[in-house]
Amino acid sequence: MKTIMLSLILAGLALPVCAQTKTLLNLDKSGVAIQGYDPVAFFTDGKPVKGDLKFVSKRNGAIYFFASKEHKELFNAEPAKYEPGFGGYCAYGKGIRDDFNKDMNGNLAKANANWPGLVEKKGK
Repeated sequence: MKTIMLSLILAGLALPVCAQTKTLLNLDKSGVAIQGYDPVAFFTDGKPVKGDLKFVSKRNGAIYFFASKEHKELFNAEPAKYEPGFGGYCAYGKGIRDDFNKDMNGNLAKANANWPGLVEKKGK
């Protein structure tokens, strides 16, 4: 009985934390993500393609544009697969690309380790 009560109490404590998940997204003033580029095109076309205002989806406070109805449907079916990593913030920045690429796996591991703290500190 004590185990059941403890489990229920812990579950009750966990719910508010889960419900208050923060996000940190790189959006323009209108809420558009990745400067209006189609997030699916990076995977299907292997290059950046500007999205069309006719094909729009909203997710987690971000607005995404797509080059086609098919891309919009792919995104809507599996948004986590196509959403930009690290909230759409660029890992390269000016003049840092070469340094980042010297140890891409190590730097990506550091980014993955640091991202949750940034979201907690700066997210909404």
